[in-house]
Amino acid sequence: MKTEQRLKELGIELTAPTSPMANYVNAVRTGNLLFLAGKGPGLPGKKLPTGKVGRDFTVEQAYVHARETGLSLIAVMKAELGDLDRVKRIVKVLGMVNATPDYTKHALIINGCSSLFVDLWGDDLGKGVRSAVGMGSLPNNVSVEVEGVF
Repeated sequence: MKTEQRLKELGIELTAPTSPMANYVNAVRTGNLLFLAGKGPGLPGKKLPTGKVGRDFTVEQAYVHARETGLSLIAVMKAELGDLDRVKRIVKVLGMVNATPDYTKHALIINGCSSLFVDLWGDDLGKGVRSAVGMGSLPNNVSVEVEGVF
């Protein structure tokens, strides 16, 4: 329960994972890998952040959205695995930013999710390979979406 204790130290209380928005599942396990479907930002009781980064949101605001998205992914991991100590490594993170065409700071935004993983699991387990890309749009016009392999 080391990871659960670390969540408490960070002042994080996980919510129940959100249901998929369409015809897919939140997670698939194959062998020792856990593949997580893309999740977006938003916490219970808060309005879903919709709009484009570079127009409707600043880097700092979108960073928080990416961190919230990381919390959603951790909630899915907890639901799927039962014990977050079963996560042995962040393998791959793909962060997508709903941005204006001229926007270039995608990596800074997705750090919101990546830094959360490092805060929780440390550099050795919490840092994996990553891509941070801009998108013309995302489902429901959310600002950020992140998926990963763990």
